[in-house]
Amino acid sequence: MRSKPMRSIVLLAIICGLISCNSKNEKTQEKIADNQELIEIYKADQGDRRTDKIDWNVVGKRDSIRKARVSELLDSNKVLTSQDYHHAAMLFQHGGDSIAYGMAVKLMKKSIELDSTANKWLLAAAIDRNLLSRQKPQIYGTQYWRMNDEPWEMRDMDTTLITDAERIEYGVGTLAQQKEKLKQMNRKKLNELVKEGKTTDELIQFIKSEDPDLSKYDISERGVNSFAYELWAQGKEKEALKVFKLNTELYPKGYNAFDSYGECLLKLGDKANAIKAYQKSLELNPKNKNAEKVLAEINS
Repeated sequence: MRSKPMRSIVLLAIICGLISCNSKNEKTQEKIADNQELIEIYKADQGDRRTDKIDWNVVGKRDSIRKARVSELLDSNKVLTSQDYHHAAMLFQHGGDSIAYGMAVKLMKKSIELDSTANKWLLAAAIDRNLLSRQKPQIYGTQYWRMNDEPWEMRDMDTTLITDAERIEYGVGTLAQQKEKLKQMNRKKLNELVKEGKTTDELIQFIKSEDPDLSKYDISERGVNSFAYELWAQGKEKEALKVFKLNTELYPKGYNAFDSYGECLLKLGDKANAIKAYQKSLELNPKNKNAEKVLAEINS
């Protein structure tokens, strides 16, 4: 008669033990944070590419040093989270040969494996670069090129292997959208107006008066955002803030415009409005992992 209760007690102990183990595993997973050194390496990589004129001899050397360090982090098992793998992939994306591009593809696949909601654009770009480096046409449409001051052109592309739906899934845009993007890329940059002597306030008024479809200047969401980052890189953070804010007004459905605006607000110490901007970005795009991460860090 006592054997049944004993079995029940043993079974209960096993269940409790499993629950305890699962609880410990969950806590362990929760403790895994993005690699801070890798974040800084990634920021340096992006910073080198946000200036008006890039000295590729200098940047190329820095890329090699950064890639070597990321290789060491990978070998030391210090690349753990989805975001870590994304950051590492970007460094190899700038590696310059098919081996590096192949590594970028591998790392981005791991990033998406760890987080199915991760932004897939970098995987598409890595696949395209890898194909082109092996003398094959790209398939997503992420790669453009130009010689000196010649107009930008789309790199060789096979438009038949994947659908527009797949391109959208990977954050690339449809073939029609890519043609429109190419038009925008070949318009004059806003910094040319600065060279002509326009102040930031004058430039803001100019942008407001222009028709984005007819203007000779790139006043697309991406174009305005890029100009704001140029101001930021030059140490003109308050002027950059005005342009980031303008971009959210011009493109109220642009989640990235609000993300960048939030980043600048946070940099300038306006935490309350930065939170609002990131929340708006997340509302417009619930898959914006950067906004989600920043808000979590602020709240913690």
